[in-house]
Amino acid sequence: MNSIKEILSKYKKIAIIGISKDTTKASTIVMGSMQKYGFKVFPVNPNMKGETILGEKVFGKITDISETVDIVDVFRPSKEAVDIARDTVYIGAKVLWLQLDIKNSKAKEIVEASNIIYVDNKCTKIEYEKHFN
Repeated sequence: MNSIKEILSKYKKIAIIGISKDTTKASTIVMGSMQKYGFKVFPVNPNMKGETILGEKVFGKITDISETVDIVDVFRPSKEAVDIARDTVYIGAKVLWLQLDIKNSKAKEIVEASNIIYVDNKCTKIEYEKHFN
């Protein structure tokens, strides 16, 4: 089950780390699109904790989310991916997805050691549209 199409078919709850108040930023555009495509999206940004974006409450970190998260979708610098990978393992997510131009080999090692799928340098919105639109 490592194909992108399979991942986006099976897993429908996404935490987006690095969401922005600015609706013209990639993270917020992706959030709106994924909501439109039927995904439950949990926006994450410690500076916006408790606020609402696109109708969803913003969480400070993924470990604050009480519901199941399938995909951790990351819009943060590559150097932050290691800590995010550890949190991904901790919450039991199925996929760590690093957006375009984001890669981290140590994060990959961490999640794959716990049988979590690692995707890097790909956009969830673009990949969804490639396979389903």
